[in-house]
Amino acid sequence: MSQAPNIDGVLVQWGDRLFYPGNRVVKVKPQPRLGDGGMCQRAEAIRKRIEATVVKRAPQVMVKVTGGGRGMLAIAAHFRYISKNGRLDIETEQGDTVRGKSAVHELGEDWRYGGSLIGDEGYRREAFNIMLSMPRGTDPLIVLRAAREFAQTELADHKYVMVLHDHQANPHVHISVRAESMSGRRLYPRKADLQRWRETFAEKLRGYGVEAEATRQATRGRNMSHPDLWQLKANEAGRLRKARPGTTSGDKARSSRAEALKGWLHIGRALAGSPDALDVKLAGSIAVFIQEATLPWNVQKTAHEVGRETQRPGLAVDSKIRR
Repeated sequence: MSQAPNIDGVLVQWGDRLFYPGNRVVKVKPQPRLGDGGMCQRAEAIRKRIEATVVKRAPQVMVKVTGGGRGMLAIAAHFRYISKNGRLDIETEQGDTVRGKSAVHELGEDWRYGGSLIGDEGYRREAFNIMLSMPRGTDPLIVLRAAREFAQTELADHKYVMVLHDHQANPHVHISVRAESMSGRRLYPRKADLQRWRETFAEKLRGYGVEAEATRQATRGRNMSHPDLWQLKANEAGRLRKARPGTTSGDKARSSRAEALKGWLHIGRALAGSPDALDVKLAGSIAVFIQEATLPWNVQKTAHEVGRETQRPGLAVDSKIRR
């Protein structure tokens, strides 16, 4: 068992890079410190995330900023859109639920004067529109509850409203958040914030027993480029002039995928050398995952390399490398 600490060290070192790059502290569940069992706890958390990603293929949450209003006219229009002109319930940050055209109008006026005055039109975003989504088959009410807890965690001190849409394929919640907080600080979400938001939403869903992950595309071996909401609607209406590429490219994207592959290989080799049969079995699953993933061109060679290391006498590996 003397190898275990070294294996745990590899899991923490490379698992952090795969699952928490530039965003290592998940607010809802901080990682235990190293030492005094912290290494073992963090390594075990990484094992669970690996299993969710490569074995269970847990559904990935989607958290996306779909736009934002630069004035009250745009914000009020979004209120009407997400509430279907007042036909759907709107929930506020205080937990109140309102419905109806007049209630939507009053909500807009509350936002207009609830802090710095928001004019009809402006030069900066006074609100951000966020969409939290899960795949078809997820209980919409659980999505709403998780979204509510997400907003309480990540959007505290801001005015916000949320509406559940469960009439479409994927249950999702629209959130509109006032950019200026009650204390006068302004929200300006960046890429690292979005990843943290995904982590928080996934954690809230798991709290309700829903399998959910928030793994980066590079870690999953994906390079899809998702269109913005306005592009989807323009395409549906036949007004989209230029289609957006379906995949990401460029040096940065290639570098991220190569770094992810490097991390998977280090973890796979460490687990393959473990005295624990469950670790070796997980290494075999990683080898299959690497082969299936759309990572750089040398994946086939390295997948077989990890696969060979998992074929140790006396340890059964269910997942075989497919040729």
